Amino acid sequence: MEIEGIADLPLHTGHVPPWLVPIMKRLAKGIVDIMSLEWGTDKVVERLSNPLWFQSFNNAIGMDWDSSGSTTVTLGILKDVLSPSDGLVVIGGKGKNARKVPEELRQISKYIDVDVESAERSSRLAAKVDTTLVQDGHQLYHHSMIISESGKWGIIQQGMNPETKFARRYHWKNTQQFIVEPHEAIAGVKGVAVNVIEKDKEETRKTILDLLRENPRKIVERISIAKSALRHESLDFWLTNASVVGISKEARIVYMKPIDESKLLKVLNGIYETNPSTLEEALLSGMGPSTARALFLISDLIYSEPPSFKDPVNYPPDPFKYAYAIGGKDGIPYPVNRRVALEVIHTIEEIVEKAKIDRKEKDFALKKLRDKRHRTKKGT
Repeated sequence: MEIEGIADLPLHTGHVPPWLVPIMKRLAKGIVDIMSLEWGTDKVVERLSNPLWFQSFNNAIGMDWDSSGSTTVTLGILKDVLSPSDGLVVIGGKGKNARKVPEELRQISKYIDVDVESAERSSRLAAKVDTTLVQDGHQLYHHSMIISESGKWGIIQQGMNPETKFARRYHWKNTQQFIVEPHEAIAGVKGVAVNVIEKDKEETRKTILDLLRENPRKIVERISIAKSALRHESLDFWLTNASVVGISKEARIVYMKPIDESKLLKVLNGIYETNPSTLEEALLSGMGPSTARALFLISDLIYSEPPSFKDPVNYPPDPFKYAYAIGGKDGIPYPVNRRVALEVIHTIEEIVEKAKIDRKEKDFALKKLRDKRHRTKKGT
């Protein structure tokens, strides 16, 4: 009988038992070492940027197959076991560790060929996009960056919906395009969302950027006008009769959220002074979720250029079969089998060591051949 499962990333309590941590670390290191030797570290970054592969990797090393903690624990383990000498590092992490990315970038730049300024900008933009241009009720609490020795990067960040207690994981891969459908994937359970990253929302994006270059006081005035159109009836009325005026229930829920106009004016003034030429510049100049919602409202109700109210989730992870590798921390599909896990670890580590020895012997032979050719050319 075929067994299938969907990892919908619910909030799980508890911790990884101390005896399991060393097993998970050695398995993770062994798998990454083999991949790096076989395909190179850039390919490892690419694979981790795929939510299905990431969840499968998580399952294979014994972590809960469907837990929100699969992201934080797996990335924490990779951060512990990888170093610049491996040609691959993980920086950032959960909570306050997410804010250490700039500092960690400067540290690893001594050993890895990474453009610190560009990587830091990419890190900031990815976080801003997933809180501002995509608003889906999930609050970011984890942000990790995976960087290869050549400077290729991937970003995995996770948000939690405090009401549903389900997480959502956002995957990015070495892109220069941060505004129009920029994600490698977004994994989670579909819900209510608003976004302006869809391809067909170019006019909405242009309208928002034009508004940001206008006098901030005029923008606040337009918000008052738009808000007045929503105050004629109660929110309950609009939730049941929104179709009468052509505005969806999802739109009403977003637009009826309170806006602090004095705080908004201060943010708009700061952005206006920078005169942004792109939405990326606007995000980095201070545009946050509340400001974005206010601009969505004006763009929709006054200029008839609405955002999208489709949830951009496009990847429900489904790699349950990999949980059968050694078992899972939570006992699904069965408790971790230490004997099997250690056998797998020893086998992987032997393969890695042999591959390293073979590579050294190959490199030594090639060096001898190059030296011989060099002497031949010199006539010695």
